Amino acid sequence: MDLPTIQPELYSNDKVTTNGKAICIIGAGPVGLAALKVLLDSSQYRSGEWKTTVFEARDELGGVWLPAPIPPTGEPPESSIYASLTTNIPHPVMAYTSYPFAPSTALFPDAKVVLKYLNDYADHFHLRPHIQFKTTVKKVVWNASRWEVTTSANTVLSFDLVMVCNGHYRIPRYPDTPGMTQWLSSGRASHSATYRHPYDMGDTVLVVGGGPSGQDISAAMCTTARTVIHSVTSATAEDIGNLKRRGRVTHFGDNGRVTFEDGSVETGIDHCILATGYEYSFPFFSEDVLRSAVPSPVPPLPSELYNSTYGVFPLARHLFPLTKTFPSSNLAFLGLLIHVAPFPLVEAQARAVLHAFANPEDLEPMQEAVDIMTRYEELRKKVGDDPRSIAKAWHHFETLEQFEYRDALYKFCVASDGDLNAVWLSAQNERSARVPEWEKEMYCKKILLRKAWKRVEELGKAEEWVKGIGQGGVHEWVNMTKRLEKWYEIEETKSKL
Repeated sequence: MDLPTIQPELYSNDKVTTNGKAICIIGAGPVGLAALKVLLDSSQYRSGEWKTTVFEARDELGGVWLPAPIPPTGEPPESSIYASLTTNIPHPVMAYTSYPFAPSTALFPDAKVVLKYLNDYADHFHLRPHIQFKTTVKKVVWNASRWEVTTSANTVLSFDLVMVCNGHYRIPRYPDTPGMTQWLSSGRASHSATYRHPYDMGDTVLVVGGGPSGQDISAAMCTTARTVIHSVTSATAEDIGNLKRRGRVTHFGDNGRVTFEDGSVETGIDHCILATGYEYSFPFFSEDVLRSAVPSPVPPLPSELYNSTYGVFPLARHLFPLTKTFPSSNLAFLGLLIHVAPFPLVEAQARAVLHAFANPEDLEPMQEAVDIMTRYEELRKKVGDDPRSIAKAWHHFETLEQFEYRDALYKFCVASDGDLNAVWLSAQNERSARVPEWEKEMYCKKILLRKAWKRVEELGKAEEWVKGIGQGGVHEWVNMTKRLEKWYEIEETKSKL
């Protein structure tokens, strides 16, 4: 494998000390809250060496879990939360390592419960006083040795470290399928960002996208529409009740006519919901900090930082920019990863970011570049040579990869005198030192457990199953999910007799 030529001095942070350093956190959603909590735990903050401000554009915390006003304001809406949304992973796995969901919480809670959990988390750890609400970050500029942050309050403040925690579920991603523009302009199609409930969309509804939102919305539409067509790339055509599964749409025609990748056609479609994902967007960075383009094939690694709208590249450990413009440990992008349990993962990321800020010499630029190149080659073999395909896959993790990643971050935060890792390990549980096996197992069985939980809800036994669970610790949830799995297997066997 060809490796890039890297000059370690490009990434030198020798000028940075920890005396009176200011840290900016952009966003008070789940990622920003975790970053703030970890920072407040640090010995540097407690000794007065670090200070922090969190900027949140909205009037409350919660990020994507905070619903947009009804009717939604802004284009696109401030949140894509819809009425029937529930988590797609069990909450014992989803929860921050430092704060579990309340006992007796439904195994797959709805959005209102998650929002309450985030507010409880903020109140329990006294996070609110550090958050400036209704304050949008307008511009972030590197000025020789510090970041200058301009806000909607017409203030310009200087920071030594910026932690970007603004999320990536706001800007809709639209497919470039022929005919799509006409459907959007005529109102026959809309993005799932504006979806709230399955009513008043006509008799025949097309849902495009096979992710969690696409699955949820197609299931909900089946309860109100006469016919629901669910389009998922490479899917086998199949009709089940009023649901038609079809492959990728290749053309949106006139009068509700749609052609699919296998050549089949559906007509009379009243409305199309595009559950086609979201773009990564960082509007506060100018092109000289973050270029809006897909990076060229590597090697060599680019010397500039790129936002392909599918992710940011090149980032060491999916966090730290490898660029000659500013020190790698003075800017970090948290929460970019896809197909993960995000809350505990961003806690680990925050610990790694603050460790690197306090100990910049622990970021070895050559080894970080080698690791990036290794992943690039692995993805090239998997998805092909097209740079856009590699960009799409860059922040997507396989099932167990997230846990290996978290453990690697824990290892990176080696305890040392005054290091916040020592504070964490003295105060937290086993999940904050190494990912436990029960967490991996529960995550891997999330689809089965969700099916089982839906069956429990259909039978009206949800409260009975979770009553009092969690009062004695997380092991009660582990045992409960094992019982649920066995119960569901028996129920499935009965249904087939």
